[in-house]
Amino acid sequence: MSGTAATWQTLAASTTSTGEAFQFWVLGTVAVIGALCTILMKRAVHSALCLAGTMIILAVFYLANGAYFLGIVQIVVYTGAIMMLFLFVVMLVGVTAADSLKETLKGQRWWAAACGLGFGVLLIAGIGNASLDTFNGLGAANSAHGGNVEGLAALIFTKYVFAFEITGALLITAAVGAMVLTHRERTERAKTQRELAEQRVREGKQLPPLPAPGVYARHNAVDIPALLPDGTPAELSVSRTLRERGQIRDVSGEALEDLKALEQRSEERLGRGESAGAAGRDGDRDEEEATR
Repeated sequence: MSGTAATWQTLAASTTSTGEAFQFWVLGTVAVIGALCTILMKRAVHSALCLAGTMIILAVFYLANGAYFLGIVQIVVYTGAIMMLFLFVVMLVGVTAADSLKETLKGQRWWAAACGLGFGVLLIAGIGNASLDTFNGLGAANSAHGGNVEGLAALIFTKYVFAFEITGALLITAAVGAMVLTHRERTERAKTQRELAEQRVREGKQLPPLPAPGVYARHNAVDIPALLPDGTPAELSVSRTLRERGQIRDVSGEALEDLKALEQRSEERLGRGESAGAAGRDGDRDEEEATR
């Protein structure tokens, strides 16, 4: 019985089911596309988001293979912490598509390409030399140290301790570098409010404060432009970013219709008042003539 159980374990470890194969090919394709988008996207924020999606798919692979601890660590540590650090660095530095095309260091693209090529060669060589003839299974690997968490702790704090320490040093360096890049020392005297006002007058810019969004529009949302007294929208009352994104809601049509209805009601009321006044004046004249 023990030999049969060992045989079934060996077969289960060395064979792949249809569902597992389907999951691998579908998610693997998406992961490869995300990895390619990470290096091909022009905007740094888009590249970081593609890398986060690839990391989440890797976490799904870990969970599907029974490595629950690695799957949770992949989501919490790498996707949740490290990727958020990357995004915060990008947000603080303010890297745009125009900045990414300018090389601050000469030859950095060639050095990056050479490092990427060398890493690829090392990765292919490591995979080619890996032994895939026999499969011990996750249970045998965990039983060597008394459990999955214990085995990972033994590897992290013994064999891979320097790798983790270097990774931590790189993350701290990235955070300090972001602070240094975002810090700007003032080399000139700050202008006073009077000097800024005089500069606006000389340049002919908007002198009074900008109108608040939603004025006369029955709404006070930031994506609704204010309305002028004639019912037309005031373009200066909404953010230019919302206008470029096409996220502005126009309520000027409704306001113009309401204004027309109000004018029509006013005209009707004024017409009734004039007719009633004329009838009253005619009655007074008749009474005066009768008394005479």
